[in-house]
Amino acid sequence: MRKWSAGVGLAALAVGVAGCGGTSATDGGSASPTATRTPIAEATTGEVPAPTASVPASPAPTATPAVLSGTRQVTITRVDGFEAGLSLTDDGRLAEVDDDSGRQLFVPTPLSGQNFLIRSYRGTGGGPGAGEPVCWQVRNPGGSQPLVVEGAACRQDEPRQHFTISAADADEGFLISNNSAYLRTSRESGLILEELGDAPPASSFRFNDNGPAPDRN
Repeated sequence: MRKWSAGVGLAALAVGVAGCGGTSATDGGSASPTATRTPIAEATTGEVPAPTASVPASPAPTATPAVLSGTRQVTITRVDGFEAGLSLTDDGRLAEVDDDSGRQLFVPTPLSGQNFLIRSYRGTGGGPGAGEPVCWQVRNPGGSQPLVVEGAACRQDEPRQHFTISAADADEGFLISNNSAYLRTSRESGLILEELGDAPPASSFRFNDNGPAPDRN
């Protein structure tokens, strides 16, 4: 049984910095109350000091999650799904299943930027051994039917295999798309790819770490 419930979302740890007010020393002639805030400037000459130019802080580099490094194999589950995970089924199409059928272990392999090949090294039913990988590929069935994802021999130069994986804004999951068409679930058609226009993405996905990826060498 694959690890479908191990969340891979990235947790951000916010560190609060508390400022504390100081106390001002007074002369022996008069006592002043304890200062509750730091003075902006001390008037010693009557002149207003020139403001000090602030240097913008450099943004901290964003680390690539291990599950997107190409060195880990993952199961993929829809964030708002239940007892189901993604599988390249025996008929070759990407679908959600609630058993061990099809290929359910995937290796997102970096290409450039946020683009990845999504490989699967496991055979029917999870199979033993690595074998030759199969990659996700977009297919247009035609006839006004929605785009779907099917398995195909891996080709880095095939644009239909270039999937963009980006962090979802609303939750701890990832968005998966190809050429601006986003992977989502449809009541009528199962998992499809759809251009959303101004609408927000309807489905996000968790990548659940299942250990080291098979050696590609």
